[in-house]
Amino acid sequence: MVGEQITDTRMRRPVITARAAATFEPVGRSVATARAFVRDTLQGWGYGDIVDDAVVLTSELVTNAVVHAGTAADVLCLRTDGGVRIEVADRYPEREIPLQNAGRAFAHPDREGGRGLLLCGALASRWGVEYTASQKHVWFQLDLPERPAGTRSAGPALPVDALPVADSRVRVAVVQIDRGGCISFWNEDARDLFAYDPEQVVGKPLTDFAAWPHTPGTGTGIAEALLLSRWEGSYGIRGADGRVVPVYASHLRVRDADGEPYTVCLLVRDHERAVLQSPLRTPAPDQAAQPPEGRGPADPFEVFIGSPAPDDLDGLLQRTVERARDMLDGDAAYLLLATDDETELEVRASTGLPSARQRFARVPVEAGSGRYGSARMPAVHEDLTAVPGAVPLLSGTGMRSVVTVPLKVEGRLTGSLGVAAEAPGRYTNEEALRLQFAADRIALAVERARLTELERLRRGSLSFLVEASDLLAGTLDRDQTLALMAQMTVPTLATWCAVYTVADQASEPELSYVLHEDEDRIDGLKSLLMKVDPPEPVPTPGARLWNAPTDAAHDAALRTSLRSLGLGNSARPSKGPGATLATASAVGGETVVLPLVARNRVIGMLTLGKPSEEHFRQEILELAEDLSRRAALALDNARLYSERTAISQSLQRSLLPPELPEVPGVEVEVIYRAAGEGNEVGGDFYDLFPIRDGAYGFAIGDVCGTGPEAAAVTGLARHALRLLAREGFGGPAVLERLNAAILDEGARSRFLTLLYGELWPQRDGSAVLKVVCAGHPLPLRLRQDGTVEPAADPQPLLGVMDDLELYEQTVTLDPGDVLLCVTDGVTERREGTRMLGDDGLTDVLTTCTGLTAGAVAARILRAVERFAAEPASDDMAILAMRVPEVPLDA
Repeated sequence: MVGEQITDTRMRRPVITARAAATFEPVGRSVATARAFVRDTLQGWGYGDIVDDAVVLTSELVTNAVVHAGTAADVLCLRTDGGVRIEVADRYPEREIPLQNAGRAFAHPDREGGRGLLLCGALASRWGVEYTASQKHVWFQLDLPERPAGTRSAGPALPVDALPVADSRVRVAVVQIDRGGCISFWNEDARDLFAYDPEQVVGKPLTDFAAWPHTPGTGTGIAEALLLSRWEGSYGIRGADGRVVPVYASHLRVRDADGEPYTVCLLVRDHERAVLQSPLRTPAPDQAAQPPEGRGPADPFEVFIGSPAPDDLDGLLQRTVERARDMLDGDAAYLLLATDDETELEVRASTGLPSARQRFARVPVEAGSGRYGSARMPAVHEDLTAVPGAVPLLSGTGMRSVVTVPLKVEGRLTGSLGVAAEAPGRYTNEEALRLQFAADRIALAVERARLTELERLRRGSLSFLVEASDLLAGTLDRDQTLALMAQMTVPTLATWCAVYTVADQASEPELSYVLHEDEDRIDGLKSLLMKVDPPEPVPTPGARLWNAPTDAAHDAALRTSLRSLGLGNSARPSKGPGATLATASAVGGETVVLPLVARNRVIGMLTLGKPSEEHFRQEILELAEDLSRRAALALDNARLYSERTAISQSLQRSLLPPELPEVPGVEVEVIYRAAGEGNEVGGDFYDLFPIRDGAYGFAIGDVCGTGPEAAAVTGLARHALRLLAREGFGGPAVLERLNAAILDEGARSRFLTLLYGELWPQRDGSAVLKVVCAGHPLPLRLRQDGTVEPAADPQPLLGVMDDLELYEQTVTLDPGDVLLCVTDGVTERREGTRMLGDDGLTDVLTTCTGLTAGAVAARILRAVERFAAEPASDDMAILAMRVPEVPLDA
């Protein structure tokens, strides 16, 4: 078995603990299906850390197989004790694989060929290509990141009054969650805490009871948290009385004896978090400075940050600012991280400040001249009131003195750490040196955590863009494309989103779609944006700030507050749901606009917003910019497709008669079904028209092919038939002249099968028909006794030869008889190797004795549709004419 050859013979052979396999057909939609298969498989195995990389690599390799190689793809996932190996095999082993040592370079990353192998080399731990007699295998190995299964730690001895406070009876709820996210166990403490009996909750999703908080800048939800190997944090559980009980939770992902994964959740009341919380409390000053007995000198980083250190960036930064504030006995502290180009600093953690307002706000590294205006040097401000605006981050916070120091790694600025106090003159150079010493100890750890987070974000972004591109490419409907654009950004990238479209350069931007993560806010947000002038359609790439929604929301909220206090103009009514405090809170943060540019023209704007005082991360804006480029092309394609469809449908309607005339003494019914998605003009047509008093012409035909060329021949045929018939020419003469006209079209001509006839209703209740069948499926006559027979002989089709000698045949329809005329879309209806054919159509028609013309046509259509599960691939036209047993005018 190829899948068992996991490693080189020189390495230890990993143990395969699970496998999953699937085969995908050579169609474009298989790529998305393969991605979903791999994602579900790896998440079920608890390998969430490597899901994004595996999805990206699988997408590229399956694309190479089903799109470029044009074969089915076999995907095999193997779980080992150290990671996962995924194989993608196609049935085209002769296809050449670009190799680095073959005397030529890989293709450029922006090209299709070889890109999957480039990604394998960049993301996979190991990868390779293997051949068999019938298949080619491209495989890659992803190793799990090394991390301890758990950490043992012990806290220092503390006086009784320093111990955390808990209730006299501590209740620890134990809840088990199965792989589907549903509750499988609920202990007595859980019943006491939340007032639910086990039978009320077992089998239901945990999300039905959990009130998960929104954490700015992260996309982790409870579903993702349950898949992590270990997780701690706070959220809420809705009790039986409807109130939310704040809890502190510790999640552990385990598996049972059968290998089935599940999650154990330990929950306590949030104020009792010390029972479960892993990080230690702040050690006593005398113990922080002295290493424990029997150990060497304390590590400076551990002394400052505490042990164990948080393993995530946000936790590390938050612990850092708290320790810095306590070390200098400050009232507030903050930490900023530098952008890649070191021109701006981004607020990432703070304490004692309105963090929600400041999070991800950006300030320049060089804010002024001299050492006090640069974040690259330590600085001490004894009184901020003497230099207003010296530290914009602290404006309006009441802080008077501040000390800031840089975080540097190998001489490069990576961040800035500051501690502030409400009293002036609190800090001197001595405190700056102490803080700088601590900053030097933690700078490397912060940089490592930042790079790890950045790498995770970038890999997650790559997976996000792959999924987004596939979704956008899967539709050509304009409204659905607009909805997808908004749904992909909310809440992953932003709290709310609005899409503006621009019809042409002379048109004003139009608000086309609005979405908010809270559905109750959508109407108010839309009402507010309708009152604001839309952003300018500027083609400059990148995100730019747009303050109009925030200003309008604040103004509306102020007017609402004044009216509620009786200070405003009470005679002035409120203008809709937009003027509310809730809307102001939802729109009050940072708002950015990204242009949607396609084919060197701005076709719209993507607007992203945050709630009150929140800011966007630079990485999120870069991801949004990538998404906007893909969305713009998808939106323009949808626009072009809609225009083409509208033109095609209009042209198709022009090639069919606007309405059918009433024929005395004869029932007539026509059913026309165009195949495809409406963006191509079909070749089938029909017509029924008066020639002179008492005589009517009818025709049903099929032009070879579709599109404009077929439409030209269709229009020529329909109008020529009417003109020639009304000039008094008989059936053969009409078709012979039409044949000559088609041949005159030269290279634009198309073959045409045509059934043409003339109809004369008789006084005795019968009807006489003269028909010519030029290469068309023969008309069928149904008699009253149920017998079916062809009503004409086959003759040559039109548009092939110059000299045609056609003749017409006379058919008399007695009362109760039916004449059925169809195009080959009916007789050539297929299901695998089966075809309906002339015999199948005859069998269906024999069951139509006594039915009206409309019922006959409907039964034929129903039989054709039920013959195969797949939609019809060819146009269909059905013309049924019946002479009633009792004259219609009787």
